[in-house]
Amino acid sequence: MNYLRGFIPWLVFAGVGSFGWQWGALAGLVAAVMLLIADRAAGLALDYRLLEYGTIVFFAGLSVLAFAQPDSGLKMYGSSLSMGWLALIAWVSIAVQRPFTLGIARRMAPPEVWRTPLFRRINVVLTAAWAVSFTLTATAQAVVSAYELNTAFTVVIQVAGFVLPVRFTSTYPERARARFLQQSSGRTDIQEGLAS
Repeated sequence: MNYLRGFIPWLVFAGVGSFGWQWGALAGLVAAVMLLIADRAAGLALDYRLLEYGTIVFFAGLSVLAFAQPDSGLKMYGSSLSMGWLALIAWVSIAVQRPFTLGIARRMAPPEVWRTPLFRRINVVLTAAWAVSFTLTATAQAVVSAYELNTAFTVVIQVAGFVLPVRFTSTYPERARARFLQQSSGRTDIQEGLAS
């Protein structure tokens, strides 16, 4: 569940946003800054924190916009904007070879595996799964907002946009490690057979 920690500001935004999108944005910004400060106080390095930095940039910009123009037409697209921004963070983190899940995974994995190809590959796949989910969710949310559909659709889409990648994240690393060990075992058996 450490994966959900990075999304706390987004959940705060969704919850407090019901009292006004400007207050949701400001609360999300405060939550994001506090999480980054807590990480620093805990001695965690601030590299591989694209999710956290991207979150702060989004909520800082949204706070300025929401307080300057509280009746902006973008207000009704808050959900799709936030999911779109998360998608952008995820895709950019892959492009710059710092998948955002690395920062989260390093909290749970021992330092000796951080630089292994398997660890990096698992995190690229996980980040890509989140990126796809965020992209599809943002698109679906934009459609719901544009056609002013019932808010129940927004809730279902938002929940699915997080539940599906969370489930994938909880199962994929173990499957990838098992496959790697199986392939490594097969290569060892072949090498031993060639040596005899």
